Parts: sequence; C-alpha cells; structure tokens
Amino acid sequence: MSEPSYFPTEPYSELTVFEAQPVPTVVVEAQNYPMAELPQLFDSVFSGLFPALAAAEVEPTGPAFSLYTRQPTDTVDIQVGIPVSAGLSQALELGDDLTAIPSELPGGSIGAVTYQGGYDGLGEAWNAHMQALVAAGHHPDLPFFEVYVTEPNPEMDPADLRTDLYVSLG
Repeated sequence: MSEPSYFPTEPYSELTVFEAQPVPTVVVEAQNYPMAELPQLFDSVFSGLFPALAAAEVEPTGPAFSLYTRQPTDTVDIQVGIPVSAGLSQALELGDDLTAIPSELPGGSIGAVTYQGGYDGLGEAWNAHMQALVAAGHHPDLPFFEVYVTEPNPEMDPADLRTDLYVSLG
C-alpha cells in the first residue's frame, strides 16, 4: 500500500498508525441523537448533501463518513458528512431542518483498520480495533470516525461493504 491516508484505494490489511493532515469537510452535526435513528439521519443528510454541494460547486474528494465526538451510549454526538476540496464559505440548507457546515477530519496521529461486512458488525469491529491499539501501546482518544468506502445499495451482499475505522491517538 502507498503512503497511509484517510482514503486509500486498498483496504488496510492490518492495524496502521500514521500522521494525518486535517481534511476539509462539509458536515451536519447532531447532538444527543438517538442511536436507533442513525440510519434515517444518514439517509436525510446524504440525499440532501450531494445536490447541495453540486449547487455550491464544491467537489467531494472522498467517501461519506461519520465522526463521533463522544463515546456513544443510547445517543451520540456526531458529524455526518463528506470530505471536500476546499472549505465551505457558508452554511448549506439541506431541507428536513438540516444545515451543512464546514468542518474537518482531524490531523495528528491516527490509528486505522478496515472492516469488511455489514454495518451490524461495526460495534464488534470497533471493540477489536480499540483493543489492538491499546495492545500495541497506543492511547485511543476522541474523535473517532468511520469512512464508508463502499456505497451501500439494497441489492448488495452486506459482506461486500468496506468501512475504514479511524481513531485519534492521544
């Protein structure tokens, strides 16, 4: 694999730690959002965000992601968005009372691994990722985020989904 980055073409075949530069993004933020309602949030954000970016002539530079700013419980503090070529100059109204704002994926020391499979296995994948980081002497911190490399569709086998997991290291 080439130099590690947030958007590698090949999956991370093993735990990878690298130094990242911040990446500009456009996100919708949600605080204390019910975990059980995340699929609806994702659908609303992504159905409105891509047309709004096109209308604003802002180019996506990578796949969709979700970034968590605190440990999830039955609710989450989350940013759902898209990396972009340049920062957004103004907020974008997406409808459904959603507003997209500029943000960024964090720079600094990052631990990464690829998970292949359905979204229902992400909790177990995160647990294994955090344990591997600690076992390797790292200190996982916030934020952590998922990059949805494979765009899901109803006809696909969930085993074909690729999600890259990233965590900031303290």
